[in-house]
Formats: sequence, structure tokens, C-alpha cells
Amino acid sequence: MPEPAKKSVSAFVKKPKTLEVAVGEKAVFEAETEKKETKVKWQRDGADITASDKYVITADGNKHSLTVCSVTKEDDVVYSVIAGSSKVKFELKVKEQQEKTENVTTVPTEGEVSKPEGHEDEVPADRQQANVRQDLIGLFLEKPQSSEVTVGENITFSAKVATETLLKKPTVKWFKGKWMDLSSKAGKHLQLKETFDRNTKVYTFEMQIIGAKPNYAGAYRCEVATKDKFDSCNFDLIVHEARAPEGVDIRTAFRRTSCDGTDEAGELDFSALLKKSAAAVSSEPDIDVWEILRNAPASAYEKIAFQYGITDLRGMLKRLKRMKKEEKKGTAFLKKLDPAYQVDKGHKIKLMVEVANPNADVKWLKNGQEIQMSGSKYIFENVGNKKILTINHCSLADDAAYQCVIGDEKCFTELFVKEPPVLIIHALEDQMVMKGERVEFECEVSEEGAQVKWEKDGVELTREETFKYRFKKDGKKHYLIINDVTKEDCGHYRVKTNGGESVAELLVQEKQLEVYQNIADLTVKAKDQAVFKCEVSDENVKGVWYKNGVEVKASERIQITHIGRIHKLTIDDVKPEDEGDYTFVPEGYAFNLSAKLNFLEVKIDYVPRQDPPKIHLDCVGHTPETTIVVVAGNKLRLDVPITGDPAPTVVWTKANTGLTRTLKTDDPADLDIVADLLKDGQVISNKDGRVHVETFKDHCVFTIEGAERQDEGLYTVVVKNPAGEDKADINVKVVDVPDPPEAPRILSLGEDWCNIEWDPPAFNGGQPVLGYVLERKKKKGYRWMRLNFDLHKELTYEAKRMIEGVAYEMRIYAVNAIGMSHPSPASQPFIPIAPPGEPMNLTVDDITDTTINLKWRPPEHIGAAGLDGYIVEYCKEGSNEWVLAFKDPVDKNSVTVRDLPTGEKLQFRVCAVNIAGPSAPVTLNQAVTVREIAQRPKIWMPRSLRQTLIKKVGETINLVIPFQGKPRPKVTWTKDGQPLDPKQVSVRHSDSDTILFIRRAERKDSGQYEVVLQIENMEDKATIAIQIIDKPGPPLNLKVTDIWGFNVALEWKPPKDNGNCEITGYNVQKADKKTMEWFTVFEHYRRTHCVVSDLIMGNEYVFRVFTMNLCGPSEQPCTSKDSAYIQKTGIVYKPPSYKEHDFSEVPKFTHPLVNRSVISGYNVTLSCAVRGTPKPKVTWYKNKMDISNDPKYRMFSKQGVLTLEIRKPSPFDGGMYICRAVNEHGEAEVECKLEVRAPQ
Repeated sequence: MPEPAKKSVSAFVKKPKTLEVAVGEKAVFEAETEKKETKVKWQRDGADITASDKYVITADGNKHSLTVCSVTKEDDVVYSVIAGSSKVKFELKVKEQQEKTENVTTVPTEGEVSKPEGHEDEVPADRQQANVRQDLIGLFLEKPQSSEVTVGENITFSAKVATETLLKKPTVKWFKGKWMDLSSKAGKHLQLKETFDRNTKVYTFEMQIIGAKPNYAGAYRCEVATKDKFDSCNFDLIVHEARAPEGVDIRTAFRRTSCDGTDEAGELDFSALLKKSAAAVSSEPDIDVWEILRNAPASAYEKIAFQYGITDLRGMLKRLKRMKKEEKKGTAFLKKLDPAYQVDKGHKIKLMVEVANPNADVKWLKNGQEIQMSGSKYIFENVGNKKILTINHCSLADDAAYQCVIGDEKCFTELFVKEPPVLIIHALEDQMVMKGERVEFECEVSEEGAQVKWEKDGVELTREETFKYRFKKDGKKHYLIINDVTKEDCGHYRVKTNGGESVAELLVQEKQLEVYQNIADLTVKAKDQAVFKCEVSDENVKGVWYKNGVEVKASERIQITHIGRIHKLTIDDVKPEDEGDYTFVPEGYAFNLSAKLNFLEVKIDYVPRQDPPKIHLDCVGHTPETTIVVVAGNKLRLDVPITGDPAPTVVWTKANTGLTRTLKTDDPADLDIVADLLKDGQVISNKDGRVHVETFKDHCVFTIEGAERQDEGLYTVVVKNPAGEDKADINVKVVDVPDPPEAPRILSLGEDWCNIEWDPPAFNGGQPVLGYVLERKKKKGYRWMRLNFDLHKELTYEAKRMIEGVAYEMRIYAVNAIGMSHPSPASQPFIPIAPPGEPMNLTVDDITDTTINLKWRPPEHIGAAGLDGYIVEYCKEGSNEWVLAFKDPVDKNSVTVRDLPTGEKLQFRVCAVNIAGPSAPVTLNQAVTVREIAQRPKIWMPRSLRQTLIKKVGETINLVIPFQGKPRPKVTWTKDGQPLDPKQVSVRHSDSDTILFIRRAERKDSGQYEVVLQIENMEDKATIAIQIIDKPGPPLNLKVTDIWGFNVALEWKPPKDNGNCEITGYNVQKADKKTMEWFTVFEHYRRTHCVVSDLIMGNEYVFRVFTMNLCGPSEQPCTSKDSAYIQKTGIVYKPPSYKEHDFSEVPKFTHPLVNRSVISGYNVTLSCAVRGTPKPKVTWYKNKMDISNDPKYRMFSKQGVLTLEIRKPSPFDGGMYICRAVNEHGEAEVECKLEVRAPQ
């Protein structure tokens, strides 16, 4: 367990106090130390203060003082004084001049902490870092201050923000009250301005109130935000009523100054009633009625009001009440809470007040309830006369009104907790539903319990009395539920959070009934069962059965059932009268399903024995081949009547192969029909297969359970007996839903539409394809939305009402009479995009004999696909054959089309292009003739070249002279009337300018340069004066002309070479011949003679002079040949001899190491101080092991202060640390214990 830290003993007997002074005055802080030899250091905001004109530092024994001269607002900071291991903090509070402070009240910003008078924080030096004030670093250089204004006057609030360290321009918002954004209120009475100073890189934001009104008073807030920083400031505006002019009686103030209609809308004016006595009133001395009322008892109010003509007693009492409230000034609080604070959710905030009595009992209230200390949520601090409430981990529950109560006095504030933006993780999905169904929109946000807003076509949705809309939350998921949708519910639904939004479309279609299975024609014989069955899409739909137009009623023999989507009509013990047309009509729909019941009449004739077998297919017309159609998955049953004596053997075959099987018996009368089923020559088992045959005395039944596509084919039934044989062919056709089509192909795209194409399915299911159903979904979604309820007959479709820039996929269903196929594979993802709008303002910028320069502006509408470039085309006038001017689209908004035929009249057009295709072209208003228009030559001389251009030797000269003229003028340069030297000067020309370039200027390049433009017999010229300057030569003939006393007279002549410019002066220097160190006596001295004074007696001096011009001093000085000796006068001083003092000293630690307990992961330093002569060698040890070469540790030594820095220590770095100092006279060491704790 670590040893407890020792309490530090203060080195101060008297500590400096916090002072409050006015601007321009001086502030004196005094301190007194316990020992005289103690060294004292003064600091300002943590930085050392050195003596200067601004700061005067004095020390007299153990008394020390710091004087701050000419105090300004910038001096209002925290100061500190350090003596040994003690440090005392204090403040300098700067107030404005008296006339300024009368109407201005400074509102402290959030997080501002100040020290009260008479309170200082004293900490040991090794803990100074931990006590550094941790104020938030704001963005404001200057914050708007609270102020007062009179009704009708103007006032301006300004805020300044530095942008040197910001990545982008800050945004500033002004608020009144809690949330009223003033940017939407700007107009006649409110103006918002901003300016930017490029030199200081400071933005100034101003809010100007013009013609203030009483309702403008209140609390205001200014917020500034950048990409990763935020700051805010609160201030107040007090609006006073207009003051009455001097010499007017106070009773004239009784006048309604507002038309609100409320009791306190304004003062009353009864001047009209006093007009008759105006002269008398004006002669009376001024009487302060309110002073009389304030000092009078309440029982005398009525009498005084009657005496002075006050009729509005109610208004008088309210005003007196306000005046008494203003008189009552609190004495408990020196500094109250700000009107409002703001903090981000999850952060902490400090609420601070200054009180007059540090021992006063303080209570903190939240929404009227006292705050009790509970865990680490609320922390109550008392620092001198400051009372601080710290709220940790702020949540939305902390967004409330807070009060600080001392006795009967209170101060109020509001805390606003700002939530981080709520993002939408899972977006809404488009939906298409039937009328009357229930719709549920779902989205997922980034934070549980977040507030979202639902809108339909821009109108916010609310919970209605009919519960049309229901809102549900489930963790991070939010739902919008619409019950019993109607056509009016179609539209775009939007969910909004404070960090994003998502939109989806709802389409509502009238309900249409689909038939999944139609009723089929039946052929049955007497006493068998007939079953009509159909399946529809809606299981709630009821229906009615009809026979030949007459409703069928249920009976013992006829059963009508409805189970889910399946409707059945079952007729038992079929009779001949049951034959007819049967119809099923769904309720509420204008269509029906029909089928026919055929009754199979079995004719029994007497036949003699040995009657050959016969197949009776009377119901199908005795055709040799009959086609039976069955829906895949349904049961196929064929009843074939058979006669013959003896009983025949029945063989069913498929693919024209079969075997005959006979049944042997002794009694032919006992023979029954024997039937076998064969496929490809093999008998199919009656027990295990789907296909089986049942035999009866007079007929044979062929059954296929759950017909499949491979069951389709030609079936042959053969009956044999000894008397002969008979056979019949029955063609079974199995029909099914079609195969799914192939994936659709995207043909073209638009802003919110696309055209798609697909191929018919490879197999139509045995029935013609009736049409197609299309669906689409967003690529990142999972819900498919149907696009058509009526079958689409074509193989192309135009899908509309999509969102531009969002990826979609499409798929197709094929539909025949049997039903709907499986969906096709999804199409390739596509994004609806539209070509851009047409370019604007196509104009001709320039034209020559073979070229033309065009320019235009970008289109107004570009779209989500962006812009890939522009296509430029031209054609001859009267022709429609457009020719591309460039092979590829151009990126710029201006081009030069070259190689055009001279004299031809051409028309030009430009269209914008992107991935969706080209836009509509924009064409010139009229054709253009390709011919250059002559233009007189003209030189546009830059203003900087209209005077002599001065350059130094070796510098680069680059002159760009713009000009105009067509055709291209001939340019000629000359210097002093002579052609230029191409080795020294380079000249380059273009169509619009000429450039003169000299890489390294020389003195000989000075002169008059003339440029001449010539087009045929027209010309223009301009002259440029260039002066190349160099350093001057040294002065000539420097000599000493006279010596007297401590003075020497010097004289010299100007240099031969002035560097091609005027001599600006001379630098005169002197040197003592003993040391030959040169010191400047005169700088930029204009004359060629001077007197050097204040020379030292007994020294011999030499002198030198440099010549100065615009390039600087000359490279070589002119040095005097003769020296000047200053003669000695008086007695010669003989210095006494002293014995040299021995300063050697054994190493001694003046400040020991201190035991430390730190948290792992944070750098830690151990410090001590040592002295000794000669300078001792210092070695650090950990647990008696040398750590000098360990890279984990860094050792510092500065003026005897030794520091060991341990980088990010872990618990293993704890232990005993030793610092040892050794020199030739001895050694000393100190030690301390370091404990490294793991973070909580």
C-alpha cells in the first residue's frame, strides 16, 4: 500500500489577491515569502512573465510585486506566482469605463470559470500540470455581449470566429429564446451580415436589430459550427421604453404605446384631458409622482392618484410593483447562472455560481425538485465562494430547468441536451397492395427510442380518431401501419429523423380475383359421383352454383363446400336429369366459371354367348381417337364401358406396346374382366404407382393420381376374348402453368421510367400464354412490388414512377389458362436516369478565317447521372448533314473548332451527353460566316508597367503585354531603338499577348524597351522603362579629420559606382583595436561627414563606412587608414588583488522525489532538483537496476531540475525509483515509490 502523500507547506506569508480595475489603469499584485533567498516566478495563463514596459517586476528582500501597466480587456486572465514548490493563482478582472458599464452587462459563456477575490489555489509544483484550468476551447474570438436599447433605436450584436485551424467555413445561427431560428425572420427589422478579413482570416458575423420594439427583449443565443467543432454563446437584450423629454411632466407618460390590447401593453396618455391646464402645469416645478407613491403607504395611493390626475389605478399599482422588484436587489449571489446552457448527449456540464458567503447553505433544484447526491451522476463542489454542480453523462432526462437557492434568493437557468443525429439504417420499401388490405411500412434507425416523423406527400401524419394511421416502435425499428387502405392512401410516404430521411411509394389497386384452377367438364355414368372444383385467389370470396341458369341448392345428394380458396360442388348418385351446364359465380365479381356434366348412358342389350368384346365410347362420338385434357396435379379418371362374352381381357398400353394376360378358370360364367396396365411393354403395379387400373363387371377405370407432364401421350385400350377383340385410342394431354420466361432485358432508361423486353417462355404449359405479370424491387430491398394487375399481352413494357438514381431489378411471370408460372430470373440491376437538359446561351466568342470559338453555359438540369461532356456539331446552311466537330465529347464549356472552310456559312449546335444519352441540342440563332473580322491593333499596358520597372541584378524579368487585333498582328520589340539580343532576351507571342523574358537580369539590360503592333498600315506602340540595379561600391578616402575629448570627426567621399540607383545613405561603424568587434554608430546616414561621440577614454578606435542603396549595403566597406586614440586624463586606477574563491561543492538534492500513484496508460514524470560543483553525473535506477539505456524512459536535466519521464506505464513499471548524483567530491541519492493502478 503506498504511503500517504505529505501535505505541502506554503512558501508564502502573504499571497496576492484578485483585483478588479478599469481599462487604462494599472494593477499591482504583492506577495511576501517566508525566506528572503526564495526565488519567485510570475506567470500569465501558464506562461512565464518577463520584465518589460507592460510588466514591472520588483523584489525587495522577501517582498515581491508584479505591476501590470495600462490594463486592457486582454489582461482579464488568470495569473499565478510560484515560489519553491508553492503556487498561488489569482485573477485580474477588467471592467469597462463607468459610462460604458451603465448599459452593458457581460454574460459569461459556458464553461467559464473565474476566481473570486481573496481566494487562491495553492498546489505543489509537481502537481501543477493536474491543476491547469480545463476550460473548453471555443471557436469564438469575440462573443456577442448582453446589451440594452431604447424602443425605436438600433443595436448590433457581433461575433468573431478565427478560421486558421478550421477545414471549412463556419456556419452561424442566431436564435431567440429556446429554438426560434432568426434566419427565417430576417427583413425590415432584422438583418444578418457576415464579412471576412483575408489578412487575419477572421469571420465577423453581425445581427442588426432596426427599430427595436418592446417584444424584442429576451434571451438570445449564437451558435457556430464546423465539420467537427461546435460552440455557442448566450446573451440578453433589454428594451427600455422611450424616455420622456426634459421639461415634460411625468404624467404625460400615461399613454398607451402599443396596441396589444393587454393590461401592460403600454403606458397611458391622458394629455388630452390636461390641455386646458397645460399652462398651469408648465409653470409648476417638476414633481416625481412615482417617488411620492413609492414612499407613501398603500392607504394613500388613491388620494395621491386623484391629486395628480391618475385615473388608471390598476396600471399604477402594476408599475409600482415592477419598480419595487427592481429595487430589491439580491445580496446572496455575486455571480448568477447564465440564462441557458447547452451540452451534447453523453457529455458533462458544470453549472457555477459565486456567492457572497462561502459558508451559505446552497440547494440545487431540477424542475422544482431538490437534487440529491446519487452516485457519480451529480457532483457538488465548493471552491472558495464558488458553488459548482457537475452533471455527468447528460441524457434527455437532464434537459430541464435548474435553480440554485440560497435562503430566499434564487437564480434560474435552462439546460438543453443536444442529441447526436439519428441515422436511418434500413430504408423504407415501395409497396403495392389491394384496396382494403393492411399496409405496414418499416424502417430501422441507429438509436433506440429515437423520435421520428412520418409524412405523406409532405404533410405530417398524426394519430387520428379513426386510427387510420398507427405508429409503433420496437427497439430501433419504427412502423407505420395503415388499416383498410383506399385509393386516397396512394402517394409517397417519408420518415424523417434529425440525421436523414427515407421515402417509399404506396400504390393501391382495386381488388381483382384470379382463378388458380378452373372447373372442368365431367363425364360420369349413372350412380357415380360428380365433383366440380375450382380455386380462386381470395379465400374470403363466396359464390353461388347454377345449373342451366338456375341456382343449385344443397340437398342430401348435392353438397356445396367452401374450404379456403377451394369451392366444390359434389353430386352423388348421378342421374340423367343431372346432365347440363354448371356455372360458379363469385359474389361481387362480374365473371363466372362454367363446365358441362355429360351423363354416360350404359345400354344393356341381350347378347348371346360368345359375343365379341366391344368398347363403348358413346359420350365422345365413337371417334377412333379421343383427346382427354387434364390439368397437371389433378386426378385423371377414365371410365371405359366394356361388353363381351366371355368376359374380355383389357390391356392398357402406352407407346403402342403391351402384353396380354389371361385369367384361367374352369367356369366361364365366373370370369370377370381382367385388365393390365403396361408402359413400354412392362406391367405397372397397381399398388405402388400413381397410375393404376380398376376393373368392374361392365367397365374398366383408368386412373392417374396427380398427373404430370410425362404422363401425356397416346393410350390404347385393347379388349380381347375368344370371340374377338376391340381397341380404342385415347390421347391424354396434360396442361400446366408455363415455364418462367428468361431474365428481362433493359432497352432504354429515363428519369423515372425504363423500357424492358423479354422472350416468351420455352414451354407454354400446353395452353396459349394469355399475358404477363411484371414486378420490380429496389436492389437493396427485399420486397417485390407488382406493376400490373391486368395481364400485359406484349413482350415489351414501360415501367414508370421510379426514383432517379436508385438501383432497381425487374422480373416477369407468364400466365396461361391454368395459372401463373414461377418468376423469371431478375434482370441486371439498372438505375433510372435521364439525359441532361440542353445547354444554354450558345454564342460565338471569336472567329477567324478557319476557326470559330464557341462558348455556352451548362444545362439547368443535369440529373443523378451527372454530365459526361458535350457534343459539338456543324453543318452547312440549308443542309441537314451534321458533322461532328470533335471525335469525343468535350469537357469544357468553350471550344475552338478548327479547319473550317473559309467564307462558308455554317450552323452550329451543342448537346450535353451522359450515360443516358444526349440532350436536346441548342443551336445558334443564325448561321455564321467563317471569315475573320479585321480589328485595329491595341496594346493594353498593365498599370504596373506604366512607370519604371526596377529589378535587381540576377532576378528574372517576365513581362506579359496583352493586346488585341485581327488578323494576328506582327509584334516587334526594340531596346533603345536597336533590335534585342536573342542570347540575352527571349520573346514569345500568342494571339492575345506578347511575353518578354530575361532569365537573369544584368546592368546592361537597363533601358527603354518599345513594343510595336502592326496590321497592314495600322500600328500601335508602347514603351517600357526597365532599370536594373545592383549593390553600390564602397565610399572613397575615409579619414579621421579631428579628435577632441571623447569625439572623433570622420569624412569620406561618395563611391564611384552607385549601383545604377540613388544612394540612400551610409552605415558608419566603429571597433576597439583590442577586440576588433564592430558596432554600428549611424545607419542610413545621408551626409559624407559625421562626428562619433561617447568613445571610451584610453581606447584606440578604427572606423569603416558602408554605402547603402535599394539593394542594400555595399559588399566591401571603406576602412580608415588612421586610428583614433582617446587620451586618458586623471589618476591611474590600480585594481586590488583578491583570493580566488573555491566554489566546489558535494552533490546535494534540494528537492526530493515524491511518492506517486498513477493510472496505467498515461505518461508520468518524476522530478527532483540537485546542485553541486562541478556538475554531478546523474544516473536513474529502478529497483536498483540502471535504466539509463532503456528506451521506455527519457531523462531530462535543466538548470539542476532532473526529470524522468515514463512512457505509458503499466502495472509492471511500479516499484522503487532512485536518482543518484556523483561528482569528484562525493555523491547523493533520493528515492521514491511509484504505484501504477489499472484503470477503473
